[in-house]
Amino acid sequence: MAATLFTIANQKGGVGKTTTAINLAAALAEQGVPALIIDLDPQANATSGLGFNKEEGQSLYQALLGEGDAESKIIETSVPNLSLIPSEVDIAAIETELAQQENYLVRLRDALESIRHGDRFKAVILDCPPSLGMLSMNAMASADYLLIALQTEYLAMEGLGQILNVLQQIKDANVNPKLELGGIMMTMYDVRTNLSRQVVSDVRQHFGSDVFSTMIPRSIRLGEAPSFGQTIFQYDPLSPGATAYKELSVEIIKRFKLKS
Repeated sequence: MAATLFTIANQKGGVGKTTTAINLAAALAEQGVPALIIDLDPQANATSGLGFNKEEGQSLYQALLGEGDAESKIIETSVPNLSLIPSEVDIAAIETELAQQENYLVRLRDALESIRHGDRFKAVILDCPPSLGMLSMNAMASADYLLIALQTEYLAMEGLGQILNVLQQIKDANVNPKLELGGIMMTMYDVRTNLSRQVVSDVRQHFGSDVFSTMIPRSIRLGEAPSFGQTIFQYDPLSPGATAYKELSVEIIKRFKLKS
């Protein structure tokens, strides 16, 4: 059974994208779904958030240039069932270098072929940079589903149309005709504010069942956990953030049939 590949993307930074990648993957792992996070962001926040340093030669840099294999870059994390392919500073250079390569949009897809068709993982989560550059485009060209992290704040919907246009372009250009919107995850939700409630209401009105039921709360604990190199389940397992990511993982397992 092939792994299901999810790209978590948003061209805006600070929307809870990497926090979601780490804690959703950890929650899936805890639910018995073997998961792999691939850190494609040169800032390497998913790498440091799982307790690892950025180290030269540990990322997919060489594999994206066709000079190495992705599987050799997989490392085990402190969370059972959860693995990581780290990022590093050098991966920033790939944006320019890929543009000079043949088939530059499908380099990542080619590199991940053996992981996708292996039996080690059920879910692979690609954490993208906060831009719609070459790495994000490669991630979308590789994935089965696009998951959008959308903060419940003013102007949140402004960038949503842009990323959905890119999804459609990738499908229309036959780069990845099977790519689908997997769902919209509402992050940084503050139940006390009218604005948060209004944004959620507007997004649900436009996108209906594409919006997951679970709201990820605005939480200091979620912000603190990565600085200790821990998931929210290691740092504060009883917090509202931990509860929310567990609930989101249950929704995702059900929606995408990640358990047989």
